[in-house]
Amino acid sequence: MNSFWKQIIIQTVLGKKKKSRGKKTEFSRLELAKGFRELKIIAKRLIKDIILIGLGIGCAAFGLESFLLPSKFIDGGATGISLLVTELSSVPLYVLLLVINIPFVILGYRIVGKQFAIKTAIAISVLAICVATIHFPEVTHDKLLVAIFGGFFLGSGIGLSVRGGAVLDGTEVLAIYLSRKFGTTLGDIIIVINILIFSTAAYFLSVETALYSMITYLAASKTLDFVIEGIEEYTGVTIISSHSEEIRQMIIENMGRGVTVYNGKRGYGKTGEAKEIDIVYTVITRLELNRLNTEIEKIDPNAFVVMSSVKDTKGGMIKKRPLQH
Repeated sequence: MNSFWKQIIIQTVLGKKKKSRGKKTEFSRLELAKGFRELKIIAKRLIKDIILIGLGIGCAAFGLESFLLPSKFIDGGATGISLLVTELSSVPLYVLLLVINIPFVILGYRIVGKQFAIKTAIAISVLAICVATIHFPEVTHDKLLVAIFGGFFLGSGIGLSVRGGAVLDGTEVLAIYLSRKFGTTLGDIIIVINILIFSTAAYFLSVETALYSMITYLAASKTLDFVIEGIEEYTGVTIISSHSEEIRQMIIENMGRGVTVYNGKRGYGKTGEAKEIDIVYTVITRLELNRLNTEIEKIDPNAFVVMSSVKDTKGGMIKKRPLQH
């Protein structure tokens, strides 16, 4: 490893260790190798984030320029506020996108972190520049198509940016802050904010515009969920059975999925029987759920099965082995 890469690794990855060592700044070959591996992971993640955020900005700018702005439709959140103020005043949208999101970026720095705030500030700034300088053609005059596809592209853009570690709309940051402060859910806060936005749109613009804008918001939110959670929906399944070993083998051999087995105790009531038992946990797609239940019932019809929604997964065997039919 040449001195150039050594200095990069020391200054970026091993910087904290260097400070803690004081004057002694020599690192072993193993430490440098680990640092190089960590640097590759960071660089790979950064490139991926840049691509996702860039695609997100492009989608959002296209949705705004080609659909929402020409038809004077709005969306929910900070973007919706910006669109609404643009329609009611002569202030350009790109200026409002920057100004309205500044408090959310500062709030994001406080409650999420510095890296998130920097990425978000850059993403929103680039989006504002795109809106100001790049003019996409108007695609359609049909109001329903504008509402649906405007929301689709805007939701796709926001979702891709979230996957890249930033947001193009700071409302969710505000919702996180308010939910922690008042003990409410994120959904409740977002609903209240959007009710205020669409009520204002109905009063100052028209009821028809507000209704179409609600369609835009629904299309954007559903697309956002789809982009963030992925194409497949996962389910975490916990199985408590006296035939846990057979169930474990069935999941691995027949379904081609990985399992985690941990020790627990089963019992019932205040003075009921309590004995140790192996608990099987696996993550599968929703398409496999029916088959898993059938296989479990074949082995133990009285097995206690708990299913919970899983937003996404990483690693393991869930994406490595195809299903065996």
